Amino acid sequence: MSFIALSTAGTVGIIAILAVVAIVVLLVIANIKIVPQSKAYVVERLGAYFATWETGLHVKIPFIEKVAKVVSLKEQVVDFPPQPVITKDNVTMQIDTVVFFQITDPKLFCYGVEYPISAIENLTATTLRNIIGELELDHTLTSRDTINAKIRGILDEATDPWGIKVNRVELKNILPPREIQDAMEKQMKAERERRESILRAEGEKASQVLVAEGKKEAQILSAEADKQSAILRAEAVKEAKIREAEGEADAIIAIQKAQAEGIRMINEAAPSKQYLSLKGMEAFEKAADGQATKIIVPSDLQSLAGVTSGVKEVLKDGLKTN
Repeated sequence: MSFIALSTAGTVGIIAILAVVAIVVLLVIANIKIVPQSKAYVVERLGAYFATWETGLHVKIPFIEKVAKVVSLKEQVVDFPPQPVITKDNVTMQIDTVVFFQITDPKLFCYGVEYPISAIENLTATTLRNIIGELELDHTLTSRDTINAKIRGILDEATDPWGIKVNRVELKNILPPREIQDAMEKQMKAERERRESILRAEGEKASQVLVAEGKKEAQILSAEADKQSAILRAEAVKEAKIREAEGEADAIIAIQKAQAEGIRMINEAAPSKQYLSLKGMEAFEKAADGQATKIIVPSDLQSLAGVTSGVKEVLKDGLKTN
């Protein structure tokens, strides 16, 4: 019996040890924390801030330490509902804003303010009212970038103690009252019609100018064409006269050359006095007909009597021919 009791006690002891080991292992596994990228864990020890765990493997002491808050380090976007604001000229508008912010200090974010997003919304609304209250309606509608920059600067400075950095603030919509929207639409329509009239008038003016310039260019081109045509005609007449004069000169030169060649050939042939006398008679015959322009007179006057008979014969032949 005692042996059985000892065996039972040993078994119970082993089971208890295994149970304790299993519990310890489970506690260790349960308290191993892996912090992912773009996250931060705020850890408290015995109810007080202890550390901020960044990306990596961490082990938490059971029952003493706890993860108070898991904070995202990504840039976050909050779209706030429209807020009624009053401009300097007492126009009530509805403006909704979009805030882009990022948590830079997880500790301050956890312990700086109770509800950070609500705090940012209220701060944005009050800042927007203060800025718009200093502007008139027209300036408000055309100064979005200025308003955005002012709100961002004020919010960024105010949220520093909360571990928050405001990167951008955008005015999503600016909605004036309906009657003002109607008036603005009428004004825009009138402005568009005025610009259309101006553009139409400028277009007609430009068209008339272009037509006038086209006529002017056409007249200039026509005058230039007439001028060139007259120049070409004068050049043609001049060239024709030059060619005609050159032709006449060439003809005269050719005749002179032929006559000179004939004289040369006659001189080379050494004509007799009878031949010269005969040529003289032919010249007298042509002179009698009124067709000769040159008369060959023998230089030897003493032989004139000898030539007379030759003249008679030539005249007789001429009469017979007539």
